[in-house]
Amino acid sequence: MKKYFRHIGIIVWKDILLEFRTKETLISMFMLAVLILIIFIFSIHLGKIKALDVAPGVLWIAIIFAGTIGLNRSFLNEKENDCLLGMMSTPIDRTAIYFGKMISNFFFMAIMEIFIFPVFIVFFNLPVQNFPGILLITFLGTLGFTACGTLLSTMSVASVKLRYMLPVLLYPLILPVVIAAVHSTGALLYGKQLSDIAQWLKLLISFDIIFMTASFLVFEYTLEG
Repeated sequence: MKKYFRHIGIIVWKDILLEFRTKETLISMFMLAVLILIIFIFSIHLGKIKALDVAPGVLWIAIIFAGTIGLNRSFLNEKENDCLLGMMSTPIDRTAIYFGKMISNFFFMAIMEIFIFPVFIVFFNLPVQNFPGILLITFLGTLGFTACGTLLSTMSVASVKLRYMLPVLLYPLILPVVIAAVHSTGALLYGKQLSDIAQWLKLLISFDIIFMTASFLVFEYTLEG
């Protein structure tokens, strides 16, 4: 088990080192997220529409769309440089590759979200309240997104026909996670407590577990396919 976690750590560290040399993925994700926020803020008349009514949806649209860029590049770089074949040739458990890539994707999205939240709060002029609760919802929503997205990004690079189909495959599957995250974020911004959104929290946690378990079980077959 110790060796298994060490293999995961090696994959995560490799991805972090490669990304911080170029910062291409992080910059692309951040710029797209900011662009989405700017487009919405200038297309919505906040004098007629309450910011709290639309802000949660806009935030999660920005997170999901920007996160898709990171997922697209996650395995594409490995495929183009034959790094994926090299990892598959090493004597490690294939599921360690999945968890390593999932943690890397989660880490990059978390960094992007750290920079996006201040921009989001300033643009929509929102009060900063229930921050720990919003942090928890963001964690759970991002975890579900990366758990499912990492598996599907593997499928998309495994076949030329599916290479550009990641959004088509991913968005319908993560819809329950997005809906729960949007409703929970909106309720917390309105001043409600975590106890008031217990059902949405249970839904988020349930789908996170389902996505990670299913991905764990089928990842090896997806990788070989």
